Amino acid sequence: MPPGDTPRVDFFIAGVQKGGTTALDAMLRRHPSVQMASRKEAHFFDDESLDWTRPDPAGLHDLFDWSADTVLRGEATPVYIFWPNAIERLAAYNPRARLVICLRHPVFRAHSHWRMEIAQNYDTLPFSRAIREGRDRIAPAPHHSLRIFSYVERGFYAAQIARLLRHFPRAQLLFLRTDRLWSQPETELARLLDFLQLPPAQIALRDYILPVVPTETAPMTAEDHAHLCRLYESDIRQTGQITGLDLQDWLDAGYCEPMGG
Repeated sequence: MPPGDTPRVDFFIAGVQKGGTTALDAMLRRHPSVQMASRKEAHFFDDESLDWTRPDPAGLHDLFDWSADTVLRGEATPVYIFWPNAIERLAAYNPRARLVICLRHPVFRAHSHWRMEIAQNYDTLPFSRAIREGRDRIAPAPHHSLRIFSYVERGFYAAQIARLLRHFPRAQLLFLRTDRLWSQPETELARLLDFLQLPPAQIALRDYILPVVPTETAPMTAEDHAHLCRLYESDIRQTGQITGLDLQDWLDAGYCEPMGG
């Protein structure tokens, strides 16, 4: 743990789940000027067992080697953007932190999230029910239900980003489209390194990395796809306006992702 109250972790990959954060974390680990946490997903700011009236950062700081003084330290826990109070806690910890947010088309994100939970035997509902009546399971919101069954809710990005902007200046936030990380990797990685003020390095985004290999599940039906597209249409427009990203193609019913998972 670092001495006193400083230094702090410099940047966080704070979202979104199933948005390619595992691949981004792996890429940054290969940069000679970066030290990522010893494990991905520290789950520090979403840890409800901690006393947040007097938070002790040891659980986070113990994941780093603080003897090196010429590296940028980062951590990737994609639930932070979604989890209640996580962003507020992060801002209190380091108001100068830089945050990277990978945004994936919310319809495909929801299906990938569901496939992961099915693979881990945390859910048994078919996708069609999980995105309809299954949403009622998180209404009472015990924490484990919010983590698992929030397939639809996590895809409403606009409110989550508006919350980010209440706690961090726009200059400390970088929004990346997950699909463009794969279709235009050189351009997007250059944006990332520039944002983090890192020197160029011989690194590349390699194969799309899945933290959990999904079991074979039925593909998303056209009806379920259309249902989610209707739910997300307004939010996609708002997200584009807030972030400055061009998301117009996400509104096309024929949109397809360049990556799997």
